[in-house]
Amino acid sequence: MTTTRQTRQTVRINGKRTVLTTRNGKVTAKAADPLEWELQAAQVRRLRGMPEYGTQFLLAGDQNSAKRGPTAQAQAVAAGMTAGEADLRIYLRGGQVRHIENKVGNGRLQPVQVKRHGELEKLGHTVVVLRAVSEQEAADKAEACVREWLTEPVAADNDNAAAFADDHKLQ
Repeated sequence: MTTTRQTRQTVRINGKRTVLTTRNGKVTAKAADPLEWELQAAQVRRLRGMPEYGTQFLLAGDQNSAKRGPTAQAQAVAAGMTAGEADLRIYLRGGQVRHIENKVGNGRLQPVQVKRHGELEKLGHTVVVLRAVSEQEAADKAEACVREWLTEPVAADNDNAAAFADDHKLQ
């Protein structure tokens, strides 16, 4: 009985990530899926380029999954980094915050992400999981999401600007 042995390895060829698969002595190569941070970076570039950026919305990104040594990990946790936090926070007019989580293709949410996203949703925060297999697709989906959020009416019960002004009046 013949057994089939297969190996996979991701390498860089001409600067591009490539998956090499060896099966029964035959090697095939195909472009590797982008890394999650590359999807996020493409989204940030696109969103910051929108004319509404800075006047109707702002954004902030997280990379909680970054590899850290024990000291850096302890410092990050002590400073408030929270496991499972979404990749991008979108700050909208009227004190609204929305969250975007990125996954490459059919990548699964980690249990800590499922828990954190559920906790945010219980407090009324929207968390959207965007799945993409290219930077272009990720940027298109993020822009569509933000454009949809910008068309929603501003919540009347969130008057942060007035409260801030009242708290900071000159005496």
